Amino acid sequence: MKIFGEEVGGIGRWYIAVPPLLLIGFLVGLFFLAAEGQTRLNAANQRVHGALLRQQALIEYLASIADAESAQRGYLLTGERSYLERYRTSVPAVVAALERVHQTYGDAEGGNEFRDLRLLTGAKLGELEDSVALYSRGGAAPSVSVGTDAGRRTMDAIVRVCGAMRMEESAKLAAATKGWESDYRLSRWVSGSGAVLNIGLVLLATALVYVDMRRRAHQARGLRGQKEELERQVEARTEDLAALSTHLQGVSEQEKAALSRELHDELGGLLVAARMDLSWLQQRLHSTDPAIEQRFKRIHESLSAGVDLKRRVVEELRPTLLDNMGLFAALRWQFKETCRRAGLSCTESIPESELRFDPEASIGVFRVAQEALTNILKHAQARSAGLSIEITADLFVIRISDDGKGIAPYRLHKGLSHGLASMRHRIVALGGHWDIRNLAAGGTMLTATVPLARMLAAEAPGEPSPPTPTSSIVAI
Repeated sequence: MKIFGEEVGGIGRWYIAVPPLLLIGFLVGLFFLAAEGQTRLNAANQRVHGALLRQQALIEYLASIADAESAQRGYLLTGERSYLERYRTSVPAVVAALERVHQTYGDAEGGNEFRDLRLLTGAKLGELEDSVALYSRGGAAPSVSVGTDAGRRTMDAIVRVCGAMRMEESAKLAAATKGWESDYRLSRWVSGSGAVLNIGLVLLATALVYVDMRRRAHQARGLRGQKEELERQVEARTEDLAALSTHLQGVSEQEKAALSRELHDELGGLLVAARMDLSWLQQRLHSTDPAIEQRFKRIHESLSAGVDLKRRVVEELRPTLLDNMGLFAALRWQFKETCRRAGLSCTESIPESELRFDPEASIGVFRVAQEALTNILKHAQARSAGLSIEITADLFVIRISDDGKGIAPYRLHKGLSHGLASMRHRIVALGGHWDIRNLAAGGTMLTATVPLARMLAAEAPGEPSPPTPTSSIVAI
């Protein structure tokens, strides 16, 4: 079995089907791996994003409580109302920032640190509020006395708790970032490996398809060669059969001509001699007996009928008019006799003068007309028939028509009878073409067209050309 040769074995189709199946399976697996990698990347992104949000919340919390302490100290030192308003605004901001820290951590994370941070924040805001209240009642001295080392310790504790929480989040951020980078590298490796494998499978499938295409092209070339060889054989056989058919028709015509001569010479001579001897006996053995005279009369009639039968048979086998008077005279006689015997109303259009036709071509055209007229009598159920001959500069055209029932359409397309096939072969053997069709008004028309050069006999050197024929229409 060859893989990259001209042919693939009987299971070659599996070599064509396996790479696409492997490719589909790998793509499905790659899809699930990519989905799993994307899930892991999303989880890592969420962890990184959560750590960043918690760090941002802690920074905002420290900034808000520092801003509140700064505003409170500015008010205590200067007594300006702008600092007090800033302080009043900063206190709700501290509470909101602490709530955001709680939201970012949730109830499960940073429980102890957040609880300490909430207590310290309450203590710090209480200390700031006490100082502002004392300043409002007693001036700067009592309020300053409240800002002892306890306030600084509370603030330092808040900074330490926030710093610890931020360090923890930084560690979590670093771990999440490292995991994200690892997952990203793994995803890239998986994607790259999948791409390489896909390219390999595609190349393999392409190679196998190319091999299959070459195999099919080789088979197609072989089939074309076999078809051409079969066509040549069929053409040669057809030519042989056509030549054989033409030869058999020629032999048949020769046998008919020989039989016609024998019947005319031998049988005709015997019948004429018998009539002459009968007449001699009748004269020598004259009798007044009516019975004997009746017998002599019946013998004379029988001999006359035999002579007439001999004449008809001879004319059917090989019309003497065809050999003695030419094709047109023979066709007129044949058409006239057919119409007379069948009682048809027939019309002919045949040129008055006749060219010098080749004997083989003449008998071929005559047999076609004879077979067509026979078919009209047997099958057409016609009341009238027509025969016309037209000669142009290079064509000889004969048409025979009737007003009968026509030919069934399926017979026109399915095939022809032996008589019609014989007619077509005679015309094709003369290099012409043959057509038969049903007429719209009813009936059938047969048209045979033969090159005029195939109809004419070879002219002897110095022989004058025959006159141009003219047509005449005769109703019979």
